[in-house]
Amino acid sequence: MAHQVTVMTRNGCSSCVKAEQDVERICGELGVPWTTADVDSDPEWRAEYGDRVPVILVDDAEHGYWSVDEQRLRAALS
Repeated sequence: MAHQVTVMTRNGCSSCVKAEQDVERICGELGVPWTTADVDSDPEWRAEYGDRVPVILVDDAEHGYWSVDEQRLRAALS
């Protein structure tokens, strides 16, 4: 099964920028598609993730937040 990673982010979030860079590098190495989604674009996302961005989702399930745990993410994607 192919995995999909989503970084829940918001404008002006420096931690989000760092998480996106980490996810881009890791997913690039592993050939896993990834995308970002702005939590402020959807009221449900803002309610769910707003205080914890960046939130990393793997296959639409919450994997982690605030930063990327590289070893854990690699394990989830391999």
